[in-house]
Amino acid sequence: MILFGEASLRRALREYVLHFHTERNHQGVDNQLLKPLATVSSTAEPIHRRERLGGMLNFYYRQAA
Repeated sequence: MILFGEASLRRALREYVLHFHTERNHQGVDNQLLKPLATVSSTAEPIHRRERLGGMLNFYYRQAA
């Protein structure tokens, strides 16, 4: 990743912190998300992917009912 200036560094850090707190499983918290977005009751829905930082960070999820 190549950053050009303070603004791009701030954006990258903001995206990483958002991913770290809402989309990354934490081993110290029984491998759970710190701030889960929604609970999913059905496993029949397709899996979606959310990219951050040009695909360096990915989050896979199902739509909530």
